[in-house]
Amino acid sequence: MSDRIMGGVGLLLAAFFIWQATLIKESFISDPVGPKIFPIIIGLLVGISSLAILLKPDDEPEWPDFSRLFEVGLTVVVMIAYAYALPIAGFVVSTAVAAGYLSWRLGTPPIKAVIAGIAISVGIFVIFNLILGLSLARGPWGF
Repeated sequence: MSDRIMGGVGLLLAAFFIWQATLIKESFISDPVGPKIFPIIIGLLVGISSLAILLKPDDEPEWPDFSRLFEVGLTVVVMIAYAYALPIAGFVVSTAVAAGYLSWRLGTPPIKAVIAGIAISVGIFVIFNLILGLSLARGPWGF
């Protein structure tokens, strides 16, 4: 029964996501595809996955214990904090902290997780900002 509930919630989330994507305003200087198509594709994939879970649930679902659910909840909190920190601290610093934390929770030793977070953050910044010329959130240090 829990799979069916999760599938239903996923379908509602996908419908909400697609609806919100259709509300994205397009500028007059836009590529032919527009900014709406990528979020709509993601919403469709979530919807298809949720429909599969809803129609063919697992016979014996195994839910994680409380400590694992708490860890997932903490990760969600970190990602929400990341979204709020982007305009304040900038892309490089916010991404380094979030990527370092996620690397650590995925099993990387703490020192290597810090190095990974910095490397991921700087690498993404170089590719998207310096090479592709896309605008990323700038913090008080200009990056």
